[in-house]
Amino acid sequence: MDDINSLTHSKWRCKYHIVFAPKYRRQEIYGQIKVDIGQILRKLCEQKGVEIIEAQACRDHIHMMVSI
Repeated sequence: MDDINSLTHSKWRCKYHIVFAPKYRRQEIYGQIKVDIGQILRKLCEQKGVEIIEAQACRDHIHMMVSI
């Protein structure tokens, strides 16, 4: 398996499924805000060294699978 990170004494594979849901789950994510949110999340993950494996913007929430 090529997605396992390792050191001399340990191996790990940390993946997280994250769901962002606004408070009232308004259906505003599909408009222009969808593009802005995607750019912001990509930039934050890049700054922190987090790999985005998969991401999907639904009508009222966002799913992300990330690997750290």
